Amino acid sequence: MIDLQNLSKSYGAFDAVRDLTLTVERGELFGCLGPNGAGKTTTIRMLMGILVPSRGQALIQGLDCHAQRAEVQRHVGYLPDTPIFYDYLRGREILQFVAEMHGFPRREAMARAEQMLDEFGLREDAQEYAVNYSLGMKKKLGLACALIHEPQVLILDEPINGLDPRASREVQERLRVLAAKGCTIFVSTHLLDMAERLCSRIGIIHKGRLAAVGTPGQIKQRLVTSDQDASLEDAFLQITSQQDAEQGDAGARP
Repeated sequence: MIDLQNLSKSYGAFDAVRDLTLTVERGELFGCLGPNGAGKTTTIRMLMGILVPSRGQALIQGLDCHAQRAEVQRHVGYLPDTPIFYDYLRGREILQFVAEMHGFPRREAMARAEQMLDEFGLREDAQEYAVNYSLGMKKKLGLACALIHEPQVLILDEPINGLDPRASREVQERLRVLAAKGCTIFVSTHLLDMAERLCSRIGIIHKGRLAAVGTPGQIKQRLVTSDQDASLEDAFLQITSQQDAEQGDAGARP
């Protein structure tokens, strides 16, 4: 469903993403992990056709994410890290507008908007302007917009950032259900404990490169220690530290 082939994005001499090759299968809940500035959001923006790759290619369902961006977005639901809405549209109006932009007739768009308001607990704030929403409410509204057309692929950048514990758990459970129904989910997060519980497979990006990929168990098996109580966080820190050391050694060679 998602196929990255030597995907790269450079800004002058700086490689934000370098030779990223990765496949995510149908129904997989894939976690993209990495430190700040690792290239996660840049990768997501290339998947959504917002950024043009410097080299390589990003495909979703065999469609080129840049050259066929409009067609790709028919099949994809996208939640950016910081959702941005028209300030002077109300929550209900935004959902209806998004549904109509996906081609639903006015009556069905209204029905889908009402359904999303109920499912995400936004009914009481449906007539409030989005500019007045809290970060958590904007995240819920953004996820509702991403799901309103029942996409086959979800691309989510920090989906539970800003949510309270109850809303966070509800979103995670919703993602599990969607994946079980065959939806392919690519989620970027800094929350390693959540990724370990939620994701069927994980990729660690560090300094624009894919440093490790596998199930949470396979990632943890890469630890030098044999501590059975080791966490994904332990593995993440060791893998990224090793990458730093290797790149430092390479830079020091004559």
